[in-house]
Amino acid sequence: MIPRYQRILFWSLAGGIFLMAAFLLHGCQQAHKRLAALNDATPIAAPTTASTEDITLYLASDADASISPTTESLALPEQPAARARALLEHLLAAYSLPNSAHPLQSGPAVDEVFLLTDPQPGHHAQPGQLAVINLRGSFINNHPSGIQVEALTVESMIGTLHAALPEITAIRFLVDGHPHDTLAGHADLLRTYAATDTATKPTPPVEPTGN
Repeated sequence: MIPRYQRILFWSLAGGIFLMAAFLLHGCQQAHKRLAALNDATPIAAPTTASTEDITLYLASDADASISPTTESLALPEQPAARARALLEHLLAAYSLPNSAHPLQSGPAVDEVFLLTDPQPGHHAQPGQLAVINLRGSFINNHPSGIQVEALTVESMIGTLHAALPEITAIRFLVDGHPHDTLAGHADLLRTYAATDTATKPTPPVEPTGN
């Protein structure tokens, strides 16, 4: 025969297990109700399709040191600073494609673009904007070194911004939020560049001279 104290201990444990199970079940039900109420109160956004527009990219070619305007259809943000950043990211991403005429390593390149009032509008009748392009350090570290290749990268960015956002009159560069001397040893990143049309014609081949 089972001693009395063991029966009391058994039923006490069984009662505790039952109470714990009931408590957990109640908690699960309450959590489910809260989630259901949250879902019911959250409006479901209607699906939207970003409209595309024709944008001019100034694409560089290392073979002939040219920069050629090329029209593409892109979906870009409306906000000017975000628009500038997305545009430059698309431009630099094009250089990482297998058939690129100006090969660059893939990866994020532009951290942010800030648009400020141009402190020196120069000959412009209306005050313009100074675009401060904050490049990522990884982009700088992996960029090929050379006078021509660096100049083509900078000029293609300038021309692309000028074509898409004509209110930009000047452009400066930062790297990871700080001033940086050069792109990869040659192109000056400490100066302020005028935002202009930077398209250039191919460099004609040099004919060998006879003796």
